[in-house]
Amino acid sequence: MWQAVHVRELLKSAAPERTVEIVPLSTIGDRDKSEALTRLGGGSGTGVFTREIQAALLDGRADVAVHSLKDLPTEPVDGLTLSAVPPRGAMFDALVLAEGRKQKAESSGDESLLPSAFCLLPTAARIGSGSPRRRSQLLHHRPDLQFVEARGNVETRLRKLDEGQFDALVLAEAGLTRLEFAGRISAPLRPPFMLPAVGQGALGIECRSDDESTREVLARLIDRATLHAVLAERAVLSTLRAGCHAPLGVWTRADADSLRLTAVVLSLDGVQRFESERHAAVASDADAVDLGRVVAEDLVAQGAAALLASP
Repeated sequence: MWQAVHVRELLKSAAPERTVEIVPLSTIGDRDKSEALTRLGGGSGTGVFTREIQAALLDGRADVAVHSLKDLPTEPVDGLTLSAVPPRGAMFDALVLAEGRKQKAESSGDESLLPSAFCLLPTAARIGSGSPRRRSQLLHHRPDLQFVEARGNVETRLRKLDEGQFDALVLAEAGLTRLEFAGRISAPLRPPFMLPAVGQGALGIECRSDDESTREVLARLIDRATLHAVLAERAVLSTLRAGCHAPLGVWTRADADSLRLTAVVLSLDGVQRFESERHAAVASDADAVDLGRVVAEDLVAQGAAALLASP
């Protein structure tokens, strides 16, 4: 809902002549808070936060769909187009400790490759996260960790953490910041320690392909630097034929008219890790996509595809 309100305000500023009304929808990913996300959506976890919203576009209940871009599958839907990507929020993950541990984390010393707050976790600590990407990268550093599925909204997860159901949570920094929980962050989980998901921190705005007037308005919201970054990241995902819950992390950095893209693929237990990094001039959407393809093809050449095909 925060994202929908945010985009409504962007639209009101960009096109004051248009009336903007929010159409609230609940997806299976919102309603089913017990099953692991990777088991929903026909067993793949793909599209569980997007399909029902896209259906509302196609049948005319809504004209614009707002997605967390990291949840939007790379496979296009006939009749729909990704029309805008506004400026990106924070793209990284964050470690959140229970309230009683927070002060210890803040006074534990300077950050290194292994965040200081992360070192406070006991042996076999219980981490609230259902993300294979987060799990595999954390296990790469700490194979003793245990993982517990953490579903529900941010407030619910924080309450469960403070009640002792987890020793720590790993959440997106953007979500915590947007919902005014930035003060709960115990340690940012930045590269090279942990790479974020494809499109993390960015919003993807869809509309019907034949709705020219809406497409023209949405084009006013495009942030070209963010668009190029996420197109490169999504090209990695699509070239690898991986879903949005794959143990794949990416990191893009803009430098003048170029992009540097790093991607990692890990085994689910964190033991195997493949990495590729490329830097290229990016003057167009096609250049961004080409950069992502090159990175993905390098990962395939290293043998990463076998990990993504593993059950």
